[in-house]
Amino acid sequence: MRQIGKQILTIAFWLGLAAAGRADGLVTTVVTDPLSGVAIDGYDPVSYFTDADPQQGVPDFEYDWAGVPWYFESAANRDVFARNPQIYAPQFGGHCLMALSRGYLSDGKPRLYVVDGLKLYFFYSTANRDAFLLSKAAAVDSATKNWPELSKGLAGPEAETPASMGLTMAVAAAAPAVAPAAPDANVASN
Repeated sequence: MRQIGKQILTIAFWLGLAAAGRADGLVTTVVTDPLSGVAIDGYDPVSYFTDADPQQGVPDFEYDWAGVPWYFESAANRDVFARNPQIYAPQFGGHCLMALSRGYLSDGKPRLYVVDGLKLYFFYSTANRDAFLLSKAAAVDSATKNWPELSKGLAGPEAETPASMGLTMAVAAAAPAVAPAAPDANVASN
């Protein structure tokens, strides 16, 4: 009987700790792997700009930025990112651009992306990516307007307006839109 009492107290203690945690802390400013806590599921953000396909990073080349660890495929990519992470990190912390433009948060998937106007955008689905390609400037503008309000409840460092807004939209508008050839195909236009 005494053992059961100890077990009940232990369970009550752990439930109290779980309840004390913030529920909104489950959604973070930077999209991370839910098990490891690594940014953008461990993909190397620099590789989106330098390779044909994004490359998986390794823990040996880790860099902490925006309160989370980022993995890189090489020391050179890590050092490039460390000099100016705003250029290589996905916009809006990796949250789906089209979801933000429609007024809600959704984690983007690192394998569903577009590099446009020298900015990296993630999407939740291929349909969202295709919708972006049809109306890039309007989607970015709407997401940028919604981001400050939507990011208030996110856990992690203070959310800021994405770095892309410091650049002119002319760069993004000048880039040609190329529809993906297959559902898993991604688009890179500069």
